[in-house]
Amino acid sequence: MKTVKVVAAVMKAVNDQGEPMIFATQRGYGAFKDGWEFPGGKIEPGETPEEALKREIMEELDTKIAVGDLIDTVEYDYPDFHLSMKVYWGSIERGDLVLKEHEAARWLTKDQLGDVAWLPADITLVETIRTMM
Repeated sequence: MKTVKVVAAVMKAVNDQGEPMIFATQRGYGAFKDGWEFPGGKIEPGETPEEALKREIMEELDTKIAVGDLIDTVEYDYPDFHLSMKVYWGSIERGDLVLKEHEAARWLTKDQLGDVAWLPADITLVETIRTMM
């Protein structure tokens, strides 16, 4: 089975009530269209995971981020491929999170993390993220 290596960012902010929030995006293309995910993408040959994540967020969301600590590496078997996803904390350095490839996006509080239909690999992280918020 083919392995696809990707990176994803868990970007955190605080709402007006002082609650931490996480940024989630809804896929606008491909086999997993309409599923919710942490934004990111494929690691290109010669890139470090951190470089790939910065590039992907700039390409997909027109936003420059700082890559923080590694949260986890998710290994997940989809029907047609194995996904190896390194997931990092990310913080916005510059930009307005412009949706270039996604259908929608939401800032979710701890209590709202279950309100979207996460993709199978991403859902494995939700409880970990909830405890880290």
